Amino acid sequence: MTPTGDTRGDHAVADHIRAVERARLRALVAGDIAGAAELHAPDFQLITPVGAALSRDDYLGAIATGRMNYLEWDPGPIHVRVHGAAAVVRYQAALDVVVEGHQVPRSTYWHTDTYENIDGRWQVVWSQATAVKTYPGRG
Repeated sequence: MTPTGDTRGDHAVADHIRAVERARLRALVAGDIAGAAELHAPDFQLITPVGAALSRDDYLGAIATGRMNYLEWDPGPIHVRVHGAAAVVRYQAALDVVVEGHQVPRSTYWHTDTYENIDGRWQVVWSQATAVKTYPGRG
């Protein structure tokens, strides 16, 4: 495995998936629902940091109506593991988001996303975000 997390020599595919993930994040921040829909599989599901499960329609609908508004989504290095027609993406990102009119303080989250190559296009099928908490005496 290389330092970026690529496996089995799939560097070009991993780089492409990184680009798709960055495009997905840009679409979500911009509120580009049509663009985001192209990058999310029809059966996509998000598990939020508070444990809620959202379908693609629920998630993109919340963004379209303004119930969820990403102000900034700043990812760090995106690590990718490719396994044939599936890939797992993992990274930390700082997010500024407004949910149901409440500004969530800028926080760091771990993101783990599963992609599948569906009809020749890489789409995210599962996504999970976990808040990064620091505790006294720990970094």
